[in-house]
Amino acid sequence: MSADGTVVALSGGVGGAKLADGLHRLLPTGGLTVCCNVGDDFEHLGLHISPDIDTVVYTLAGLADRERGWGVEGETWRFMAGLERLEGETWFQLGDIDLATHVLRTERLRAGEKLSEVTAELAQALGLATRVCPATDDPVRTIVETPDGDLTFQSYFVRERCAPTVTGLRFSGAEDARPSPSVIDALDDAHLQAIVWCPSNPFLSIQPMLAVTGLRDAIARRRVPCVAVSPVIGGEAVKGPLAKMMREMGLPVCSSAIAALYVGLIDGMVIDETDRAEAPAIEALGIKVLTTPTLMRTIEDRGRLADRALTFAVSLRTGAAA
Repeated sequence: MSADGTVVALSGGVGGAKLADGLHRLLPTGGLTVCCNVGDDFEHLGLHISPDIDTVVYTLAGLADRERGWGVEGETWRFMAGLERLEGETWFQLGDIDLATHVLRTERLRAGEKLSEVTAELAQALGLATRVCPATDDPVRTIVETPDGDLTFQSYFVRERCAPTVTGLRFSGAEDARPSPSVIDALDDAHLQAIVWCPSNPFLSIQPMLAVTGLRDAIARRRVPCVAVSPVIGGEAVKGPLAKMMREMGLPVCSSAIAALYVGLIDGMVIDETDRAEAPAIEALGIKVLTTPTLMRTIEDRGRLADRALTFAVSLRTGAAA
């Protein structure tokens, strides 16, 4: 990869943020743009909450709570205690430090700023040179379909703790949404070397981004290699409800099933070494495979996986779409 080369990463929350952090540490200042899912965004207690954006920003800034994977290290919860005392809604936890982010974001959005502008300002205030961008400035909301009716994403994920059976998903507002200008600028950058899809839930994190009118096409007509890191290891998801969802939707829990969702959009897939036997099935789809340890327990693991994924992507450059 050239010294002035740039990379675009697509990321959801905790798992994606870890690889984004590895890329952030590996690449030169300003060399990475992280495109974040906004399907999880919602309004709560009058505040605009952007969970995936915040997880990525906090992680890259070195502020994330490593035990929980989300929120801020050293967080306190006096606001929530006060809310509970007043019999307010407490199913979605807002820490005292985190609350400042939501208040400022909401204030600036109501003043007419775009989500991408507010995100850039907040990231800069925390000392980030890496660009963190929402996939779109327009409202896109993930709706989880269940036998008992539709649920907004946070109701399914947090309030119901992923218990309902998932029969389908839709992304409200995606057809009318357009990619944020910062994401398109990053994809059109003359120095772009690769696109990396972090190991995020393909249904809850990646598909809401691809559903945005124009973003899927921008990736499909890429002029650089695009690789995805599988979020599945040994038939189970590393984190979150992915494995449960795949079983409920009649899909095998394996990297090859995820690769099938991405045909035509990626050139390569990184899978864990324990899933080496899946490589032929994935390559039969026209997708090259790299097998390597993908579980990120430590900061060093993040950097190692980022390096291998990026090296793999660059090695595919000759065969990438023109």
